[in-house]
Amino acid sequence: MKIELSLITTGVITIMVLITAYSAAPQVNDSFSPYVDLDGQITLPTNFKENWTFLGAWTLPGNKDDGMHIVYTEPGVVKKFKETGNRFPDGAVLIKEVRSIKSEAMTTGANVIHAENETLWFVMIKDTKGRFSDNPNWGDGWGWALFNAGDPSRNVSTSYKKDCLGCHIPAKQTDWIYTRGYPVLK
Repeated sequence: MKIELSLITTGVITIMVLITAYSAAPQVNDSFSPYVDLDGQITLPTNFKENWTFLGAWTLPGNKDDGMHIVYTEPGVVKKFKETGNRFPDGAVLIKEVRSIKSEAMTTGANVIHAENETLWFVMIKDTKGRFSDNPNWGDGWGWALFNAGDPSRNVSTSYKKDCLGCHIPAKQTDWIYTRGYPVLK
């Protein structure tokens, strides 16, 4: 009897510890995106360079946003984009990785530009349902985030209207995305 009672007590304590650990952990909004918690906080996905679809790249030499802008999306998003009449599906994630650039003379040309170090990442997550209207980094159908290379665990955007939207105004007609730079979407 003592052994059974001891086993029951141990089982109850184990369950209580697991419940406490689960409730203390940040809750992810699994039904929407694994990169968004229940408050709409966005995290930077990992391994996207190896496992995601390359959409395209931009180079802005000599501009205030100097660098190589390399854009990725999750597997399956391009197919859904084409099937839905050129609309990004709910939950689609786009990542723009910005890298510093270097120009040098090579055998292929006098002024060859190539990507160097990561400087930052922009993350956009499509939200067709307006799930996080109280979060200033969500609006106009997207969640918006900015991560610096020095600390990729922290979204430094405080408001998509202040920190993000200005650069996307020319792309308003294409759902805030410069789709013309992504040949795979055509």
